[in-house]
Amino acid sequence: MEANVWVLAGIGLAAGFTGSLLGLGGGIFVIPLLTLALGLPMQTAIGTSLIGVVATSSTASITYLRERLANIRLAVVLESVTTIGAVLGALLAVYLSQSLLAALFGGVLVYVACGMARGPRDERTEGQEAGGREGTLASAFYDRSRDRVVSYRVRRLPAGMAASTAAGVVSGLLGVGGGIIKVPVMDLVMSVPVKAAIATSNLMVGITAVASAFIYFYRGYVHPETAAPVVIGICLGAWAGSKLAWRASGRSLRRVFVAILGTTAVMMFLRAAGVSL
Repeated sequence: MEANVWVLAGIGLAAGFTGSLLGLGGGIFVIPLLTLALGLPMQTAIGTSLIGVVATSSTASITYLRERLANIRLAVVLESVTTIGAVLGALLAVYLSQSLLAALFGGVLVYVACGMARGPRDERTEGQEAGGREGTLASAFYDRSRDRVVSYRVRRLPAGMAASTAAGVVSGLLGVGGGIIKVPVMDLVMSVPVKAAIATSNLMVGITAVASAFIYFYRGYVHPETAAPVVIGICLGAWAGSKLAWRASGRSLRRVFVAILGTTAVMMFLRAAGVSL
């Protein structure tokens, strides 16, 4: 199906902004819009999304690294297992049916909506006091919204690595970047403050997506005429989202996203059931 270039760029703009702002990679919004609004096959939407995730990560990470929010050492450790999962997921996805992929994606949307409705941990409990930075993965960053330096230690690394492997499989299977798993795991399980988790996730999801995108490209699911305008829009949206992330509380925005994700999940389940939309 041939789509208007401006429509594709608009989809990329919205996905890049929201993906960068929340560390989700953008695919969680690109895929439903391409499949439900434009009628593209799931595998084509996933391949396009993975290229967009790379663009989101590359653009947003520039700002996050400049602000020293991303924990580079932690990203390297977790990405070593995430990439393996991403390749396995991509190899599996090309053999699955459209309806099954739509149902799986709908389930992921419900998971993300529930996590966003709950919200991050109370900011008052984030980070440790001065002197608490122990271990090679410990880090600190200046939180502009709270006007203080937040130091933290990374805890329960084995659990984080296991979850990152699962995130890689989800990324390769559904083209969503893996941030939907990495951000809550780093925040709630590994005791990484949510802003640092978002920044570190943005750094990782691009690397994860590259591993999967090669397989989709080889299988012929990446179409440059579709991917190019989406990526351009994503780059602009990701730049804007990363600029806003460090100053926004996001509570009202989160409510809007939960409503959008819940509605989209229902539509994806209907598509999987063969109901015409």
